[in-house]
Amino acid sequence: MPLVSPAFRPPACLRGGHVQTLYPFLLRPPVPVAYRRERLELPDGDFIDLDWSLAAGPGGARAARVALVIHGLEGHSRRKYVCGMVRALNGAGWDVCAMNHRGCSGEPNRLARTYHSGETGDVHAALTRALAAGGYARAALVGFSMGGNQVAKYLGEAPERVPPQVCAGVGVSAPLDLAASVRALERGAARLYQAYLMRSLKEKMRAKASARPGLLSGCPQGAGLDALRTFRQFDDAYTAPLNGFADAADYYARNGAARVLEGVGLPLLVLNAADDPFLGPECYPRALARDSAVLHLETPATGGHVGFSAARSAATYAETRAVAFLEIHG
Repeated sequence: MPLVSPAFRPPACLRGGHVQTLYPFLLRPPVPVAYRRERLELPDGDFIDLDWSLAAGPGGARAARVALVIHGLEGHSRRKYVCGMVRALNGAGWDVCAMNHRGCSGEPNRLARTYHSGETGDVHAALTRALAAGGYARAALVGFSMGGNQVAKYLGEAPERVPPQVCAGVGVSAPLDLAASVRALERGAARLYQAYLMRSLKEKMRAKASARPGLLSGCPQGAGLDALRTFRQFDDAYTAPLNGFADAADYYARNGAARVLEGVGLPLLVLNAADDPFLGPECYPRALARDSAVLHLETPATGGHVGFSAARSAATYAETRAVAFLEIHG
């Protein structure tokens, strides 16, 4: 019965979905991590960049286990939430490979296709490379937001593809039902988060079109791109056609991890705060977790979206909880 009793109880001044979402984003100090970058060439001619941070070992030797950490929408490996998790995992004896999705490492990707919330082929490629790089005996996956959905989808959609070294996964603030998440972000104050991310997505498409003229000729440009205001509009105009989906609705239906969670065969922790402004009710699979031997669902009353902060500079609850979960199952 892996419905986990939440242990996160921040001080009263840090309670509430919007406070928890914004506080670490705005006020958490940078978390220093010394990465070593590796470019991974993909079979389709594109690339992703992997950033490595190794746990301290005798003579600089690699650890026996590795964690692949995956950022959220419009994120990258240097976001504070990623670096905080990397630091926590390194401290617990995990080498870490922080994956940057296509176009998210500071350079437009080569192909018209983009990263998206259900992209697990690139996750598999990054994980396979990480395992080969160190000959690791054990591996885990940790994803935030979009990356959390990818971790859950990867573990559930084709379990036979998951390497045998993988022992567990963690999804933090995971939008397991994409349509429900989009609906949540179209309501009330959550629209401000959508507007912020939309500015970043549109700027990325402008940079890509400028770097590789003609590559996005079938998508709205100029005033047409400027006019897009919502994720649904952007996904109809860009995400769906560039990645082989009929439209936004088809993209959402095929890429939310909720539809494949019953296929997960390894311990998976989903840490979704009840007051997360990015998530709809369908992103909390309580009934499935209640009957599952491997799906551990924890829904603290507060925590916001990729928040879970109790103090300005301390590790977040998501970091300590992920490490604790992986110590048991990793």
